[in-house]
Amino acid sequence: MSNPSDDPPAAASADSVSHETPIQRALREKQEAIAARAKPPRGGRFQREQAARVKSGAVRPWSSK
Repeated sequence: MSNPSDDPPAAASADSVSHETPIQRALREKQEAIAARAKPPRGGRFQREQAARVKSGAVRPWSSK
Protein backbone atom coordinates (compact mmCIF):
# COMPACT_ATOMS: atom_id res chain seq x y z
CA MET A 1 0.00 0.00 0.00
CA SER A 2 1.16 3.51 -0.53
CA ASN A 3 1.14 6.15 2.12
CA PRO A 4 0.45 9.81 1.38
CA SER A 5 4.05 10.46 2.45
CA ASP A 6 5.29 8.17 -0.36
CA ASP A 7 4.10 10.58 -3.04
CA PRO A 8 6.91 12.59 -4.63
CA PRO A 9 7.01 16.25 -3.58
CA ALA A 10 7.21 17.32 -7.25
CA ALA A 11 3.60 16.25 -7.74
CA ALA A 12 2.42 18.81 -5.23
CA SER A 13 4.44 21.61 -6.80
CA ALA A 14 3.31 20.63 -10.32
CA ASP A 15 -0.30 20.95 -9.17
CA SER A 16 0.28 24.45 -7.82
CA VAL A 17 2.21 25.45 -10.95
CA SER A 18 -0.68 24.43 -13.21
CA HIS A 19 -2.96 26.99 -11.52
CA GLU A 20 -0.64 29.99 -11.80
CA THR A 21 -1.27 32.89 -14.13
CA PRO A 22 1.23 33.81 -16.85
CA ILE A 23 2.41 36.76 -14.75
CA GLN A 24 2.94 34.54 -11.71
CA ARG A 25 4.84 32.05 -13.90
CA ALA A 26 7.07 34.82 -15.29
CA LEU A 27 7.77 36.12 -11.77
CA ARG A 28 8.62 32.62 -10.53
CA GLU A 29 10.96 32.01 -13.46
CA LYS A 30 12.61 35.40 -12.94
CA GLN A 31 13.19 34.71 -9.24
CA GLU A 32 14.63 31.27 -10.08
CA ALA A 33 16.98 32.86 -12.62
CA ILE A 34 18.12 35.46 -10.07
CA ALA A 35 18.66 32.77 -7.44
CA ALA A 36 20.73 30.72 -9.91
CA ARG A 37 23.20 33.55 -10.59
CA ALA A 38 26.69 33.40 -9.20
CA LYS A 39 26.90 35.12 -5.83
CA PRO A 40 29.91 37.20 -4.73
CA PRO A 41 32.13 35.51 -2.16
CA ARG A 42 31.32 36.21 1.47
CA GLY A 43 33.82 36.60 4.25
CA GLY A 44 37.52 35.92 4.28
CA ARG A 45 40.05 37.80 2.19
CA PHE A 46 37.47 39.30 -0.20
CA GLN A 47 35.58 40.97 2.62
CA ARG A 48 38.80 42.32 4.16
CA GLU A 49 39.85 43.77 0.81
CA GLN A 50 36.48 45.44 0.35
CA ALA A 51 36.65 46.94 3.84
CA ALA A 52 40.21 48.18 3.26
CA ARG A 53 39.37 50.17 0.12
CA VAL A 54 40.94 53.58 -0.31
CA LYS A 55 38.68 56.27 1.07
CA SER A 56 37.36 58.79 -1.44
CA GLY A 57 39.29 61.67 0.13
CA ALA A 58 42.54 59.72 0.26
CA VAL A 59 43.13 60.08 -3.47
CA ARG A 60 43.55 63.85 -2.95
CA PRO A 61 45.56 64.22 0.26
CA TRP A 62 46.31 67.87 -0.50
CA SER A 63 42.63 68.78 -0.17
CA SER A 64 42.20 67.52 3.41
CA LYS A 65 43.12 70.14 5.96
